Amino acid sequence: MPASSPPVLSLDEAGRLQRLLPADIGPGLSERELDGIEERFGFTFAVDHRVFLSAGLPYGSRSWPDWRNGDPADLAERLSWPVEGVLFDVERNGFWHPAWGPRPTGTSAAVRLARAELATAPPLVPVYSHRYLPGTAGEWGHSVLSVHQTDIIFYGNDLADYVRHEFAGRASSLPAPRSTVGFWSYFVNCGPGTDVDAPTPHTPYAATAHEAVEYLRMLALERLIGRRHRPHHLMEAALAALVLNVETESLALLAGLTHAEQEKADALFDRALAELGLVEGLPADDTGLPWEAARWELVRWWLRLIVNGSTAPAAGGDVIVYEGWDALAQPRTLRPLVDLVDAYNGSDTTGSDRRELSAGAIVAEAERLLAGRWPVRPR
Repeated sequence: MPASSPPVLSLDEAGRLQRLLPADIGPGLSERELDGIEERFGFTFAVDHRVFLSAGLPYGSRSWPDWRNGDPADLAERLSWPVEGVLFDVERNGFWHPAWGPRPTGTSAAVRLARAELATAPPLVPVYSHRYLPGTAGEWGHSVLSVHQTDIIFYGNDLADYVRHEFAGRASSLPAPRSTVGFWSYFVNCGPGTDVDAPTPHTPYAATAHEAVEYLRMLALERLIGRRHRPHHLMEAALAALVLNVETESLALLAGLTHAEQEKADALFDRALAELGLVEGLPADDTGLPWEAARWELVRWWLRLIVNGSTAPAAGGDVIVYEGWDALAQPRTLRPLVDLVDAYNGSDTTGSDRRELSAGAIVAEAERLLAGRWPVRPR
């Protein structure tokens, strides 16, 4: 189990979670059925996943794996999808895990070595659509991941937390773990994937002084809604502002911190916000939804990052779903975007051409939202 793992999921709690799902719930899988699935497909369910499926089997859309009556070839494909996605990026996009040693010069040799390395990685088992749990026998409490090739995204502290986020829009009060299990922890901790609780990654950070100040404000808004900042995020933002001739005493101090001084970053960031006159303009938390005004302002910013190519459509869309759609009680104005993100996440978009079309549709919807009256009506 991960450090500080929550109590193991009970059947009663699993049943309550399943009442949140927009799905039909069939009889739970028996111990014999669960054992047979593991034997047939060569993996093991984590304890919490096994309890969840024992309480009931969600069905009614292809997004839910039908472990009882589903097409075995489809289930096998879904189990292989995380590994095949990594291999696709090894072959087409130059991905290489640092633990694999030097990359072979030939693409075919690189794919063969990567496949051999991935054979030792803990399997990921589909929960819903492209949301996966590590298949770790006898363990529970691992993070749920959203997996698209090497764009691997933290999507819930554990299975129960994930269900509440995805299907009830309830923001977690738990500290997010910094790893999941084995090979896959690389993507959450330091790899190319996007952690939906972390400050929004995008490039470039800013090209003008106005954008540099706006980025500092967006970091401040992200802190308000509970997204985590590490010192280097704040230091990089300060340095970018200085390069673009945004100067305050605290920005210069923040940008110049040494590794040993990084504990001062938060205080210097707060001082820089005050020096730039940004503190007074931060929205209040004064409605029934947590930080509603701040979240809508961030949604607009994330849409702009998608449109201008500063963040990948699927990664930006996942953040909007997590912090906008879910946390703002699923406003119908964002429903078309959410549907497009779900379509991108769906198992029918494994081909690169279809994924590109799906990503383009997300960009087009972001453009449509930005072109309309803002803020968009939350209901």
